[in-house]
Amino acid sequence: MKHYETYIFDLDGTLLYTLDDLTASTNHAMRVSGFAEHTKDEVRRMVGNGVRKLIERAVPGGTENPKYEETYTEFMTHYLRHSLDTTRPYPGVMEMLETLKRQDKRLAVVSNKYCKATESLCSTFFKGLIDVAIGENENAGIRKKPAPDTVTEALRRLGADKGTAVYVGDSEVDIATARNCGMPCISVLWGFRDRDFLKQNGATAFAASPEDITA
Repeated sequence: MKHYETYIFDLDGTLLYTLDDLTASTNHAMRVSGFAEHTKDEVRRMVGNGVRKLIERAVPGGTENPKYEETYTEFMTHYLRHSLDTTRPYPGVMEMLETLKRQDKRLAVVSNKYCKATESLCSTFFKGLIDVAIGENENAGIRKKPAPDTVTEALRRLGADKGTAVYVGDSEVDIATARNCGMPCISVLWGFRDRDFLKQNGATAFAASPEDITA
């Protein structure tokens, strides 16, 4: 696979397996609000566009439901307490990041997960490996993916040129983000979407394992 000077990674479904904790917090919020719970596979299809969109998809009637805001708040409170219960790096991810770091590559994470959780998870699992971690922070005028803002900000903080950078993610949101940034995209096959779905959404380069990225 082609090598780059800068690697910008998505977080959930790309570096970290977070689905069990996201499902648990979603269903906790559903129970508190009196709504039906969701299967893990249903939650898998809901993630990718940030927490507000996740809860919008999970709550009957979405944002029009009068309990939407309190359900969102309940999710946030629960997830901040339980985001590390079962979350873990995918097999091979740590070795991949360590290899890239030894090669003096610039490494960043950009996520639609809210900023505090993104920074906390990167600090917990990837301290000393990830140079910049940026989560959802629209209050600061940085639009979430697929807008290019988070990637542009990461490149700025890294002092990196997008002409020698690649975006690595697991979803259609990541493909669109890379396209909006004018960057190549590597779509990973161990995350929340499968190859056929990714191809239908414009994916052209795939990694079946983290080792493929450093090969």
